[in-house]
Amino acid sequence: MNTCSKQPHGPDVLVVGEALIDVVNSPEGVSEHPGGSPANVAYGLGRLGIQTSFHTSIGRDPRGRAIAAHLNSAGVELLPGAHRDSPTATATATLSADGSASYQFDISWAPLRIAAPILPQILHTGSLASFLAPGAVVVRELVAQAHRRCLITYDPNIRPALLGSVWEARSTFEDLTAFANVIKLSNEDAAWLYPKLTVEEVGEKILRLGPGLVVTTLGADGSLLMTPHGSVHVPAFPTQVVDTIGAGDSYMAALIYGLLARGTHGLAPQAQATLGRTAAAAAAITVSRKGAVPPTADELSARLQQDGITA
Repeated sequence: MNTCSKQPHGPDVLVVGEALIDVVNSPEGVSEHPGGSPANVAYGLGRLGIQTSFHTSIGRDPRGRAIAAHLNSAGVELLPGAHRDSPTATATATLSADGSASYQFDISWAPLRIAAPILPQILHTGSLASFLAPGAVVVRELVAQAHRRCLITYDPNIRPALLGSVWEARSTFEDLTAFANVIKLSNEDAAWLYPKLTVEEVGEKILRLGPGLVVTTLGADGSLLMTPHGSVHVPAFPTQVVDTIGAGDSYMAALIYGLLARGTHGLAPQAQATLGRTAAAAAAITVSRKGAVPPTADELSARLQQDGITA
């Protein structure tokens, strides 16, 4: 389906999910940065000039205030009720020599319900927020309300240590996927959820659940975009990797950026390729610098122009 008509006074995109502080252990020492996959996507959209609202749950503490200031700096609006009495969640990331990150989490997820949300053009959710009780119920209710009323994008961003059994996580994933128009996942996500299937087989299975577009990121091998009518492989942009924190979220933000203009109805191979290259360029910019710092619209445009692409 295409993106829905923008509601009066509504944002272009509403992102729903966790925000937390990334505590990064690296050879240079320990540092803290605002993070969380949905928060990174919201921030990335704000940096791209997209009017974005964010529904989350953060503490009334210095870390919560740091997250709010970070999001506000990109023009992202926090919906009322974001600040709670519980401490702000953390994810401790340890960087290896090649820049890849492993994580340990200290998180509780209990956002307020949104009684009557003003629908955006695109509703995005994913990551821990879609799996962890009690907040996962809130996420599902909101997605179900928005189903067929606006375009829904979903990135499971699997964190095995927090999700219990594969069967339970797969059941939750497939339940939400039935409401979504676009699924974005990594090849690692796909392998964990469906260990007996190839990436292509996972994409085909997800398409049968109802989405119109499935995007699988493949790390250095680029990404695979699949619709019921065909698939396109998009190579990664060459870049020097500093660290990979936020790469997938930058890809997701830029994918939404492209979908705002194109929707998912009748995506021809050329349109799929343009969406993929735009998202890949954003990810390449992000991994070339420390922390989850996605590109601005000008930076993304300049990078695409080098490749002869107009977003």
